[in-house]
Amino acid sequence: MSESAKLLAEAIKKSNNMVFFGGAGVSTESGIPDFRSSGGIYNQKYRYPPEQIVSHTFFVYSPEIFFEFYKEKMIYEDAKPNKAHIALAELENMGKLKAVITQNIDGLHQAAGSKNVFELHGSIHRNYCTKCGTFYGLDAIVNSKEVIPKCEKCGAIIKPDVVLYEEGLDGKVIDGSVRAIRKADTMIIGGTSLNVYPAAGLIHDFSGHTLILINKSATPADSRADIVIREPIGEVMGEAMDIVKNG
Repeated sequence: MSESAKLLAEAIKKSNNMVFFGGAGVSTESGIPDFRSSGGIYNQKYRYPPEQIVSHTFFVYSPEIFFEFYKEKMIYEDAKPNKAHIALAELENMGKLKAVITQNIDGLHQAAGSKNVFELHGSIHRNYCTKCGTFYGLDAIVNSKEVIPKCEKCGAIIKPDVVLYEEGLDGKVIDGSVRAIRKADTMIIGGTSLNVYPAAGLIHDFSGHTLILINKSATPADSRADIVIREPIGEVMGEAMDIVKNG
């Protein structure tokens, strides 16, 4: 067992009101690439900058290019929860973890069994007609015969319920996240560079006694953290949970 896992396990044992705040790095061990690392989506070459393609303006005026990119680079149907997702679901089931706040849109926290999940940037599993509001699951996007998925009822474009650039975050999701963070005695931040706002700003609402940061690279919150871990989050959380359950 690594020393980091032991430190994390001790913090978990002492806490009864934890909250987890995570980003793309939580899902990289499930085979989903992150955005800002050297091999991430934003550092690959496309006809247009990825940040431009996943903007509201691009969705409205160039939906075909948007959906080509979205289907190829944002949806990973075969991805499965990794040890981090599973550990968080176990902590919730134990009554220690009260909420997962995620910037990810892949739905892997729910697939692992987590129930109280605040999805700051939406989910690929929710999609709505832009005209009549009819709900569609992921199949409507993936299995669409046309590049641009259309509503079966009215023929308008179906939009993924994900937050694009130029769009605001859902107020109810923000409120729920802030309430959970303010009540927590321990906060684990994992797999995020903390460079995406306004989501990253939520951590400033934490006033509990233990702040834990698990990320491969440095973040703006390192100096505030009580414990900083540079190991892959799935590995260290999996090891920590083995200690919690067996130690």
